[in-house]
Amino acid sequence: MMDSFYEWVVGPDGKTPMRIKMKDNGIFGTAGLWESWKNPNGQTIHSCTILTTEANSLVKDIHDRMPVILTRENEKEWLNPSLQDKETFKSMLIPYDATLMEAYPVSSEVNSQKNNHIGLLNSL
Repeated sequence: MMDSFYEWVVGPDGKTPMRIKMKDNGIFGTAGLWESWKNPNGQTIHSCTILTTEANSLVKDIHDRMPVILTRENEKEWLNPSLQDKETFKSMLIPYDATLMEAYPVSSEVNSQKNNHIGLLNSL
């Protein structure tokens, strides 16, 4: 679960980080995949990824893709290990409703993991 994600918009002054979130400040889940496997040395590697889809009308001016944001109903389906229907999963891989989201520029301090404070969420 997350409350927002960042993408960088390219403008005449360089790249500006944009915070993209729900208008209601709610948290949301994204579609992802995980796997555990052994490398040639026998070490177990745990890996994961967030799936992306084409950008909705809000995000497309910022970036050409966005995370697959799941509805509450789809979160349960996505996490259901007994569900194996590929078409059901494919139907979830769509852009989220842009009217429920907003985006605004934030400080370039988000470019470094060394910075970790509440002010990073503030609009410029």
